[in-house]
Amino acid sequence: MTLPPLILASGSRYRRELLTRLGIVFTVTSPNVDEAARAGEAPLERAQRLAQEKALNVATAHRAALVIGSDQVACTAQVVLDKPGTAETARTQLGRLSGSTAHFHTACAAVCLDRNYRAMHVDTTRVVFRTLQALEIERYVATERPFDCAGSFKAEALGISLLERIESSDPTALIGLPLIWVAGALRGMGYELP
Repeated sequence: MTLPPLILASGSRYRRELLTRLGIVFTVTSPNVDEAARAGEAPLERAQRLAQEKALNVATAHRAALVIGSDQVACTAQVVLDKPGTAETARTQLGRLSGSTAHFHTACAAVCLDRNYRAMHVDTTRVVFRTLQALEIERYVATERPFDCAGSFKAEALGISLLERIESSDPTALIGLPLIWVAGALRGMGYELP
């Protein structure tokens, strides 16, 4: 059976870099999806909905392709921590996270419409932050500029120094794409991975 072309439905450079690790040829198409939260929507539900919407948005134009869509929603005490966009918002988010625990819900959907294939997965990573001093937050934000990262930190870089521990079944999920699950979904569609 011929393998379907693989498309990553994402504008995220982090997800693109992660999928590249698997050594499979793929293309990238940014989905046209409104990422705003809906009234009463829990963080985990939002991540699932957006992952599915992203995959389906691209799959409708590429029915023969296997399309991977993903979304991550971070929260602490049910307060959603979106991408900060600015240094001020990043400092505020990290101040809120100081000495507390955040949950990062990373949802991933795989869709191939021509083969009637749909699969969904969510990885929830628990991140425990150490107590942070204002000067540490200021230095971190100025150095790393994590304005495009939910929760205002990059665990794959200097942000790891802000933490006490990370609890996850897949460390790549925290960066934005759960590669353990994605690799399994790809193998299920016939892709050869080690």
